[in-house]
Amino acid sequence: MKQFQQDLLSVSIFQNRQKLGKAAATEIAAAIHRLLRDKESINMVFGAAPSQDETLLALAQDPSIDWSRIRAFHMDEYVGLSPDAPQLFSRYLKEHLFDKIPLGQMFLINGNARDLNQECERYAALLKEFPTDIVCLGIGENTHIAFNDPHVADFHDKRLVKVVELDLPCRRQQVNDGCFPELEAVPRQAITLTVPALFQADYAFCMVPGPRKAQAVFLTLTTPEITSQYPASILREHPDAALFLDADSASQILKVYEVSGF
Repeated sequence: MKQFQQDLLSVSIFQNRQKLGKAAATEIAAAIHRLLRDKESINMVFGAAPSQDETLLALAQDPSIDWSRIRAFHMDEYVGLSPDAPQLFSRYLKEHLFDKIPLGQMFLINGNARDLNQECERYAALLKEFPTDIVCLGIGENTHIAFNDPHVADFHDKRLVKVVELDLPCRRQQVNDGCFPELEAVPRQAITLTVPALFQADYAFCMVPGPRKAQAVFLTLTTPEITSQYPASILREHPDAALFLDADSASQILKVYEVSGF
């Protein structure tokens, strides 16, 4: 493992995504234990993407976590997919984590709600009632966090949840990830937690493996200014955020930070 700091953001690089996932899960579990020493229950937000596979598997297999004291939220959802579509993020989280553990409560976004703005308000009210303690997220190929693509990311958004139009790089990523067979099959809209909603978490754990994320990681860490042009750069201002990379996703920054390769 290699480590360094960029502004407030702690960055750890692992040899492969399996080691990344296990290490991230260990750190997340430690944060859960710290919080549950002082709180009866805690609230966690989870991202849904193949980049989270290894971390969620390791969390599901950790017998030390008392999931009955945890409320789980997911951070974004496509608009208009069939309720039984395999690409639904709610389905991903159920299959990879929620159905494997005895959760205290689970709150999901309904991307098929008749009134999308009302659904955003409903979910925002839950986030206000149960303020986020831990967020587990990734970074998109266009540096988005949740579905806050560069053209809609607002670091000072007054909303906690909103409907967004997905940009072309974001939609292409869904094809690159193997979630959709072709670009036209990818929905054009989604409901997402905003940047301020993500930022209200006490702890932010960001897992970003794979070669297709190398450019996004480079931009996130090296842009001179924190900017919504590269939404993930805001993680450098979070008071307790950790970025977990593998050798592939870190390939473009190793020389910049004088971190030797593996």
